Amino acid sequence: MENNRYIENRAAEQTISAYAARFSLNGEETVETVRAHGRVTAAPCYARVSDPCYHAAAMDGIMVCAADTAGASETTPVTLERAQYEPVNTGDPLREPFDSVVMIEDVTEAENRRVRLIVPAYPWQHVRAVGESVVSGEMILPSAHRIRPIDVGALLAGGVETLRVRRRPVIGIIPTGHELVEHADELRQGRLVEYNSHVFAALAAEYDADAKRYPIVRGDGAALSRALSQALDECDIVVVNAGSSAGTRDFTRQAIETVGHIHAHGLAIRPGKPTILGEARGKPVLGIPGYPVAAYFMFQKCVRALLRPGEREQTVRARLVRRVVSALRHEELVRVSLGWIGGEWLAAPLDRGAASIMSVVRADGVLTVPQQLEGIEAGAAVTVTLTEPLETLRRTLQIIGSHDLMLDELREHVPLKSVHVGSMNGLLALKNGQCHLAPIHVLDEDTGRYNEALVRAVLGSGDYSIIRGVGRVQGFYLRPDDPLETVCFADLTRADISLANRQRGAGTRLLLDYHLRLEGIDGQAVAGYRREWNTHMAVASAVQSGLCRTGLGVYSAAKALGLRFVPVAEEQYDFAVRTDDLADERVKHFIEGLQAEWLRRRLDALGGYTAQQIGSVRRLP
Repeated sequence: MENNRYIENRAAEQTISAYAARFSLNGEETVETVRAHGRVTAAPCYARVSDPCYHAAAMDGIMVCAADTAGASETTPVTLERAQYEPVNTGDPLREPFDSVVMIEDVTEAENRRVRLIVPAYPWQHVRAVGESVVSGEMILPSAHRIRPIDVGALLAGGVETLRVRRRPVIGIIPTGHELVEHADELRQGRLVEYNSHVFAALAAEYDADAKRYPIVRGDGAALSRALSQALDECDIVVVNAGSSAGTRDFTRQAIETVGHIHAHGLAIRPGKPTILGEARGKPVLGIPGYPVAAYFMFQKCVRALLRPGEREQTVRARLVRRVVSALRHEELVRVSLGWIGGEWLAAPLDRGAASIMSVVRADGVLTVPQQLEGIEAGAAVTVTLTEPLETLRRTLQIIGSHDLMLDELREHVPLKSVHVGSMNGLLALKNGQCHLAPIHVLDEDTGRYNEALVRAVLGSGDYSIIRGVGRVQGFYLRPDDPLETVCFADLTRADISLANRQRGAGTRLLLDYHLRLEGIDGQAVAGYRREWNTHMAVASAVQSGLCRTGLGVYSAAKALGLRFVPVAEEQYDFAVRTDDLADERVKHFIEGLQAEWLRRRLDALGGYTAQQIGSVRRLP
């Protein structure tokens, strides 16, 4: 089969907006109020009746005429004859001529069924007047209002038993790909679990739409055309996931053209360039790229434009902490982590790979780099579209520096975000006011001690402290079935050994380079030296999968992935902090987490850690 025809490069926002304007998907329907929770009103809702619809007693007691109780006091009690009062329970109607209710606790019984009062009543005391809760004819809810549980009660109180709501469009989702399977139990070489369609279904619910997921279509253009035709019969919008690019197994464009036509194929946006905007039977048909990040962003952009035209997303102004490089051919969506530091929002760019779903999970927002820019410089003020509520982010501790599994465990109890850029870059981020804590583990070759010398050298004369972390063991990873009994730094030049290396500035990378110098080895002579991984778990995964034969990292990652471990060195993993920030409640909460018994138990389970004096603070001279 020939490749698909040329993919265009149209301006994304304008093209999507013009495309969405072709369709009207905001219909209405009538639903029962008792089933309306979560729906969006299509018109104002007015009360048919008042609540209460009669004057009702608000307390258990007696109904009285307030004028009959005038002057009552402890010294001059008022006695009422039986004809001057009537017993009443909460909710009973207030009957004429009575205009007040006296609580039973304030009533003293007297002889001959009379009662005595020592406190006067006032008109309408303890009485729920007609319409006290809801008045007939008043607006209970406006249009475009998402119905909450309490709203259901107010509507029913006002006699509204049915109402008009926005119809929930049905979005048909067709996953495609010869390599896809439904469940992890089916995984083997060349197979991947299909999950984009389930992400789409969850997003559809957020957009007040229902999702109908169809079976996976595996590399068959005719089967995709049949599935597309069925979905058009049953749904208001159809989304075909994957197969939108120009490869020989990409059938989406041809399938759409068998039942309709293409408005655009190829948008000037990354990730998401191969997106298809099509139409069939008067309905929108979208071809969304298969890479998870591209799929997520393009479904959001296209379906939001179709279902919520003109809706503005929540944004915040932030200062960019690192330069972002882009290209003039497209606008770029950059995932960022946000931190509230020093009275301003700071945005740190995250991994930009189109397949890295965890970069979206870890992101707090998205920075859009316009098509006409080649990048944005560090320190620039930028607009970030939020994916997390601001108040949640304001309570979150921002950590930039070295990676350790302990940080993942702390997230369970301490609100924090960690960006893994290595010890050196973490210290620079701290120096520039871009984070609260910088995790570090760097050996001073002259003194043989960890961290303090480096902190003083990098941070200079500022007032900084070190929060004591954990001791841990660094070593080489090997697969359990590897015939090598052991490995050392001198072995790294062997032709049959490839290395999974950490990124420049990481403490583990500095440890590697130190030992390579001792052995007189040029790093460029080590196979794999130039390719970098950002975490210990990523290095361990590269070894486990056979991508590399060995890698240097901490014991806990080796244990987590079932690898053999060859110890090399013991080190200290600590946290640099501005001394003034020790008073920050977020930092205090972090130190409490370090000292908690539950963390010690988790460190024991992970293995390879010592925790003497963990959480103690040393102010640097």
